[in-house]
Amino acid sequence: MKFDPQLMARLQAATQQLLKDGPAASSAALRDAMTGTAPADARRPAPTSRSFKDLNAAPDYARPTPATDSDTGAASAPDLAGFLAGLGVRLPEGFTMPAGAAEAFGKAGAFGLQPGFKLPEGFSLPEGLDLPEGLDLPEGLSIPNAPAMRKRTPPPPIPAGATFESASFANHGGSRGYKLYVPSTYKDQGQPVPLVVMLHGCTQDPDDFAAGTRMNQLAEEDGFLVLYPAQSQQANQSRCWNWFAPGDQQHGRGEPAIIAGMTQEIMRRYAVDPRRVGIAGLSAGGAMAVIVGTLYPALFRAVGVHSGLPYGAAQDLPAALQAMKSGRKGQHGRRPTSPPLIVFHGDKDRTVHAINGEQVLADALAPHGAGAPVTTQAKAPGGRRYTRAVHKGRDDRVVAEHWTLHGGGHAWAGGSASGSYTDPKGPDASRELIRFLMESTADVNVDA
Repeated sequence: MKFDPQLMARLQAATQQLLKDGPAASSAALRDAMTGTAPADARRPAPTSRSFKDLNAAPDYARPTPATDSDTGAASAPDLAGFLAGLGVRLPEGFTMPAGAAEAFGKAGAFGLQPGFKLPEGFSLPEGLDLPEGLDLPEGLSIPNAPAMRKRTPPPPIPAGATFESASFANHGGSRGYKLYVPSTYKDQGQPVPLVVMLHGCTQDPDDFAAGTRMNQLAEEDGFLVLYPAQSQQANQSRCWNWFAPGDQQHGRGEPAIIAGMTQEIMRRYAVDPRRVGIAGLSAGGAMAVIVGTLYPALFRAVGVHSGLPYGAAQDLPAALQAMKSGRKGQHGRRPTSPPLIVFHGDKDRTVHAINGEQVLADALAPHGAGAPVTTQAKAPGGRRYTRAVHKGRDDRVVAEHWTLHGGGHAWAGGSASGSYTDPKGPDASRELIRFLMESTADVNVDA
């Protein structure tokens, strides 16, 4: 069927009326929207038994629900799904509606967003969600077979002698929980060990991220500590790091100050080699890793960014959603990243466009005057093709690597099905991240 924007606009206004006043009050609006005989959004008097009468009982999704303290006037998620089905919008089997989506639909209408509408925090479009032309659903909808919905396998058990314990940290920037992995070989090494800080993505937590990246297994093999800061739902409903908030993009404030302080606390409690402290993250965690690495280059000696965004990409949520789709606009908020940096990004990422990875790379190269990169193309053992570009600065040191994952989406490359948002096809982003950290900090001199 050919898309008719005028009919869609009339239906949108009619469904707004339906959400507001119920099916009886909007029957005339729907009728006029379909026939085009009257403006669908015109105010109408409340229907009476003489003007119109429903002969059939209202379906479950159209019946009023008791108001609660948190009721915003929008339909609940189950009612909303039924309402969409009643309008002929077919949802995939097993479809689930994320928290806040009902309110988004209630404000925006079932077909597209009104000008000025702001989506709930943390919404992102998962891989595999292909929308028909002309149909614009709020982002964040979850469907089966997407990286977040895939059936997970149990992670391997913690080896004897290793620990993976929870704790919390607080300073002037705020407080957050975290988990710390200490390998079984830590006490036997007798010398300072590297520390890797891993920032999870939206809807994830330290356990999920550790399982998906398999970073704990690598820590056990290579003998380093792994710190997993945990975003709280109080700070962000979807547990996204607030990379788009101005207060969380400054040295000594907000989440960067918390993450840096948490890292320093671990360095005081354990024998950590200050030359080999790195930070990495996925998606919102990748964007925050860029911010923290940029603001604290004396602390973090290397940065890893998987499917993330550049520093200063947004100053509020609407701008964040726009940046996710088309990258940072102009030079607003740009800051050169000084620590060596490795970037992974799928060229089919529909949640965070791949141009963001290119902008992250450009910021990393800016202070070093890097020339043409050394580029290689290969195919990972798991089946994913990739292009690796190695950039060196004026002193011939490697300052950045850029891994383009051909056909890759919004998921950690080479990850395990034990966690969400992973792509087992490879290449192994976790192993390459650790390799880059060790190589780029091998001859760094710092005052411990």
